[in-house]
Amino acid sequence: MQGQKIPATVITGFLGAGKTTLIRNLLQNAGGRKIALIINEFGDLGVDGDILKGCGIETCSEDDVVELTNGCICCTVADDFIPTMTKLLERERVPDHIVIETSGLALPQPLVAAFNWPEVKTRVTVDGVVTVIDTAAVADGRFADDEVKVAAQRAADASLDHDNPLEELFEDQIAAADLIVLNKADLVDAPTLERVRREIGQKSTRAVKIVTAEGGKLPADVLLGIAAGTEDLIAERKSHHELEHEGHDHDHDEFESFVVDAGTVPDPATFAKGLSRLIATHDILRLKGFADVPGKPMRLVVQAVGKRIETYFDRAWTPGETRATRLVVIGLHDGLDAVRIEAEIQALAGSAAKEAAE
Repeated sequence: MQGQKIPATVITGFLGAGKTTLIRNLLQNAGGRKIALIINEFGDLGVDGDILKGCGIETCSEDDVVELTNGCICCTVADDFIPTMTKLLERERVPDHIVIETSGLALPQPLVAAFNWPEVKTRVTVDGVVTVIDTAAVADGRFADDEVKVAAQRAADASLDHDNPLEELFEDQIAAADLIVLNKADLVDAPTLERVRREIGQKSTRAVKIVTAEGGKLPADVLLGIAAGTEDLIAERKSHHELEHEGHDHDHDEFESFVVDAGTVPDPATFAKGLSRLIATHDILRLKGFADVPGKPMRLVVQAVGKRIETYFDRAWTPGETRATRLVVIGLHDGLDAVRIEAEIQALAGSAAKEAAE
């Protein structure tokens, strides 16, 4: 790699789009490349990084996974990202490729611009920004208000701002993309998939390649080797925030997260059904974490996007590791009653235990 820049791929996408699954599949099919990961979480429980550390993949050891938790990477570039990159570059054996998974609430633009910092630019280039999209969620209109109404308002007033911060964030992640992945394509029929493809294409101001994936499965050569040099192009891909508030700091006051500790979960199916009802009641955007199932040597992963919930055992609890049920809850600021949600989740674990006993 002497004299040659190390390629870095930024993987972005809204909450629950399937970024971690995509990366896990990428690592398992990396073709011998030594890949270093930087995982950015929103909230202080490193679920995504922990899942990836449990992969057991030779070319990406636990030491190659760096977590930046409890903060949006686009807001902490100087404090967190630059020092992390510097440490990676100072290693005796530098990685062949760096993959960065941003928080589902992160703007890619400030992060990509950080690759122009002198201590990074001479050694690393942004191979590409990959934006992962939950096809089924977009098909359900989750990221837009009444489209007909909004279109009519925009036609009447070209200066109209978005009323929905989620829609802005979604469009900003599309605007930064060199490649768009319509993930979970198997959850919709062919006409719906084509409609989503058209909608995403219309939201992009450039001609961007769009590919489909099922369960985050794509060949490594599709995701890596784009050679876009996006750090030199990102200034032309401004976010809504940059266009409307240039000169002001970016923040995530629209969103909040908290961690819930609950008891053991003897009946995962009952627990998942209860979580689905709770998510709908409280309009929770994302819920993810781990659960302790008594009698099972393995840890149960809980991943929820909207009312869709996935649970699976990913690895054995390690010696000395505290078995526990911990979930991150993410939603709109002032829209979450943390005390009530915590109590309901804890009650769900209790009711699942009671039902299992009966």
